[in-house]
Amino acid sequence: MLDTVREIETPEGVSLRLRAAGALPRAQAWMVDLLLRLVVLFVAMIPLALFGKGGNGLAMLLMFALLWAYSVVCEVWLDGQTLGKRALGLRVVKADGTPVTWLPSVVRNLLRAVDALPGVYGVGLASTLIDPHARRLGDIVAGTMVIHAQELPAGQQVPVLPALPLPHVLAADEQAALVEYAERAGQLTVQRQEELANLLTPLTGQRDTAAIRQLVAHANWLLGRA
Repeated sequence: MLDTVREIETPEGVSLRLRAAGALPRAQAWMVDLLLRLVVLFVAMIPLALFGKGGNGLAMLLMFALLWAYSVVCEVWLDGQTLGKRALGLRVVKADGTPVTWLPSVVRNLLRAVDALPGVYGVGLASTLIDPHARRLGDIVAGTMVIHAQELPAGQQVPVLPALPLPHVLAADEQAALVEYAERAGQLTVQRQEELANLLTPLTGQRDTAAIRQLVAHANWLLGRA
């Protein structure tokens, strides 16, 4: 299955391009996770074996947690990435590109038992080959997808213009918002760029195209460009 691109337009008018991960990188990430869980289980079994039946019970609980809870906890707490997905540069997100939450993660991982049928992930493989976004059955039902997570460092997408110092001191979150606007401006219509830029006329003293250029210049200054 070749990787595919899914375009999503957010309510703010920003076009997101999510590159869906095909069966091969997903299988590789699954193998990494499997090996890590086996290592943890093997290491834990050594001291647990000293406690007889009680140790066996704890080992069964650990095995259950590694099998069913590991993926859910990692996906929700580690921004959609198990350790295997992180190693392969993959991430689970909801179909609209937003971070995965508890319920979708639980659903997609419970249905992994169905995707694994009749063995070696036969159902899941067939689903990824048929679905246009390479989703296995669990992802389709849960409304999730696995994407390539490589991102450009913050600010790298800001167009290069001569840097212009800010006329006023801005709070850290305001600075971040300005840089984010400069990064995403090219994905918006000109009208939407001007609409947002005109909201900051008290800062720039400009309107429309001139305001856009000045905001981008301020963003370059915040990024330390000359």
